[in-house]
Amino acid sequence: MSTTSLARAKQQYLEQQVASASPERLLVLLYDRLLVDIDRAAVAQDAADWAGAGTHLTHAQWIVSELSATLTDAWDGAEQLRAVYTYLTSRLIDANLSHDREVTTECREMVAPLRDAWHQAAATVTAAPQGAVSAIA
Repeated sequence: MSTTSLARAKQQYLEQQVASASPERLLVLLYDRLLVDIDRAAVAQDAADWAGAGTHLTHAQWIVSELSATLTDAWDGAEQLRAVYTYLTSRLIDANLSHDREVTTECREMVAPLRDAWHQAAATVTAAPQGAVSAIA
């Protein structure tokens, strides 16, 4: 199998995974990718690859925007989480514009516990018996 065919097959597999994912799985996939983007940006910043860092930080901003858009005001914690997303977006922009590795590290430190919490919440929803009522924002 050629490299191009392998890349195409991998992309199709990933697209199928996303298309068939439950809402809670999509949420954790977004958080996982957000952390990957922040980590890749940090590596790029360490190498003074500002264009590469910018690409990853910009993608991270897009993910945060998507996460923010999924919040529903019916959930009591939406306003507080939206404030976190707003602050995180501003810090991602700062990290990109200032090329500041410490700001990127700050972003990672904000995202990692959120990602872990959503992973736990998603596991709880997945483990709940069918027909049980559960809520995840």
